[in-house]
Amino acid sequence: MVRDGYFYGLALIAVAIVLWLVTGGWGWAIPPLLLAAFFLWFFRDPERAIPQEPGLVVSPADGKVTEVARIATADGECFRISIFLSVFDVHVNRSPVAGVLRDVRYRKGEFLNAMNPVCAERNEQNQAIVDADDGSLIAFTQIAGLLARRIVFNKHPGDVLARGERVGLIKFGSRTDTLLPGHADVLVKVGDRVRGGASVLARIPATAPESLRAAAGAELQS
Repeated sequence: MVRDGYFYGLALIAVAIVLWLVTGGWGWAIPPLLLAAFFLWFFRDPERAIPQEPGLVVSPADGKVTEVARIATADGECFRISIFLSVFDVHVNRSPVAGVLRDVRYRKGEFLNAMNPVCAERNEQNQAIVDADDGSLIAFTQIAGLLARRIVFNKHPGDVLARGERVGLIKFGSRTDTLLPGHADVLVKVGDRVRGGASVLARIPATAPESLRAAAGAELQS
């Protein structure tokens, strides 16, 4: 479990105990106890079996695929895969590939509904850019939603990431985007349910044309 779950859960249990002592009955204590149970469940962090086959890109989050789109750049095309996380999904985020974290870019913004396509441009977000071990350039973005008010990212530029490694979380409803080079073989479609670290989003061919790597870099710089 993510430690935030203990903070919220224990605080609410303490509130329930105080209400019980003050009122002499459990009636007023039931709502905070139910909320405590919800927070303990919400911040769950299950173990996952990480696929080990070379060239795979795994999902950075649990949720539903809401977009698989080609994004045009000045130097070529990239794929963007968007995943919506409801309050019922695990909210721990994981690295989609193994590699070195090149850069982390946090940007303040709005808190529009994460199902709204414009949230990718206007909402608060944190983008991580990874030089993958296979030579490709992969980015994944944590995007705050209507309810999410805090993005957590625990890694720093220069850190070495393992595929499926825990890197942070977004509290409550939110969205994650994964940006892949245009030559990637995408293996998911809109409507698919995915699990962070366990579900495979795409396969990257062993050799990547330099022009396609440049295209990914151009999109990340935009």
